[in-house]
Amino acid sequence: MRYWGVEQRGQEFTKFYTASKDDCLRIVLVNVGDRQLAEDLVAEAFTRAWTSWRKVREHPVPRAWVVRTALNAHVSWWRRRRRELTVDDPTALTRLEGSQLARSADLGLDQALVAALRMLPLRQREVITLRVFFDLDTDATAKLLGISPGTVGAHLHRALATLRTQTQSFSDQEVTS
Repeated sequence: MRYWGVEQRGQEFTKFYTASKDDCLRIVLVNVGDRQLAEDLVAEAFTRAWTSWRKVREHPVPRAWVVRTALNAHVSWWRRRRRELTVDDPTALTRLEGSQLARSADLGLDQALVAALRMLPLRQREVITLRVFFDLDTDATAKLLGISPGTVGAHLHRALATLRTQTQSFSDQEVTS
């Protein structure tokens, strides 16, 4: 009987993984910009989801849990990597940030939009990801990020204003070209 529960849990997780992996990868890729790193982060997040599947499946939006876990892993990776950069090499940070940037075709999004999203501060990108891509409400987004609903609204407002300005300037450039 015990094996049946493990098998059922495995089938449930397999369905979740199959249905969610591409969306999670796409969203992490928008935030990270490096396809190989995004794939590693999403794989790590799904591994953690499997080990905590009882908790994750009870989460209101399990895909958001996976994305949040992947982005947290990226922060940890960045902190470790930042300590490894030598002070003597001023181009190291530029090389690190520009390594293997994701192509917009990989994301299924407009190249100008992807570029504008990458220029947003991290918290604004996270809010946009959860509110727009996952269609979470303000309270769920606030709870997931550990901030107040008012802060979510402020970040969303600033991010959308920045994106409107940036995409308007892109379209103005296309018209004048």
